[in-house]
Amino acid sequence: MTRAKIRESIFRILFRAEFTDPEGFLEQINMGIEELGETASEEDEENITYIKDKLVNISEKIEHIDEIIEGHSDGWKLSRIGKAELAILRLSVFEMLYDDDIPVKVAINEAVELSKSYCDEDAKGFVNAILGKIERDDDVR
Repeated sequence: MTRAKIRESIFRILFRAEFTDPEGFLEQINMGIEELGETASEEDEENITYIKDKLVNISEKIEHIDEIIEGHSDGWKLSRIGKAELAILRLSVFEMLYDDDIPVKVAINEAVELSKSYCDEDAKGFVNAILGKIERDDDVR
């Protein structure tokens, strides 16, 4: 699995988890991981472990991540942000703040690329603007 495919898998599971209540969030993550495991080859097992660990870490920090997003979205409440955009932002903010293996610029660029694939035309600018503000305003590595 390439890094892009790993990131896309994480995004898709985060997106899916958006359609449940907070108590069901981890359950959705586990179901998504199980589904990945059903189609994975033996070589993918390490990647699946990485995906699961990252999703669990995101879920543990979701409140802080959401505060950062909402604080930089110029009056947009999280409930107004599209679910795909929100999942992309959560993943990218996690990478920017907590994942030392991924450079901040790469996290932003990959978020924009995901938004091009999964959101409407205006989303890439919205995602890029919020992440750019976070990069400038917050202590990101």
